[in-house]
Formats: sequence, structure tokens, C-alpha cells
Amino acid sequence: MADKAWKALERRVATYFNTERNALSGGNSKVTRSDSLHPDLFIECKQRQKHSAVTLWDETKQLADKEQKTPVVCLAEKNRKGFWILVHSDDLSKL
Repeated sequence: MADKAWKALERRVATYFNTERNALSGGNSKVTRSDSLHPDLFIECKQRQKHSAVTLWDETKQLADKEQKTPVVCLAEKNRKGFWILVHSDDLSKL
């Protein structure tokens, strides 16, 4: 039987970061609640039909492609220090 889509995502992400999927992530895990067994990164995978941040990234990519640039979306919240960086996994090595 094939993996459920979310399990396959967790497996792909773990492979990308040179680690393994945590089969019992969440409350049942005795090792970590992270979706992977990476020693330094706490990875949480979410698969949805649509993510609003990804929709924004798609729009940004169209503009970036016209200028032969790598799309990067930065998200911030008022009164909160720092920001989040959204980059496609294929583009991460370009930064």
C-alpha cells in the first residue's frame, strides 16, 4: 500500500535535509515531536490544498521570472522582531 500523501511529504522533506522521517511524530513519539529525526532542526510538515503564503510566492515568482531573479517572500508580523523567509526548496542553494 502506498504512503498517504502527508507521510510521503514528510519522507521527501527528511531526505532533503539528510535525515529520516519520524514515524511517530507528535504526542506518541518518545524521541521528538518533530516530523524528522534531524539532530538540529525541528521540522514540521504541513500539506494543504492551498497555503496563502504559497499563493503569494506564486505571484512573486511570476514577477521574478520576468527579471531572471530568484523569488523570495519575507513575512513579518507587527510588533514582532524578525521575519520569516519563504524560498522554494529548488532555489535554496542559490541564496
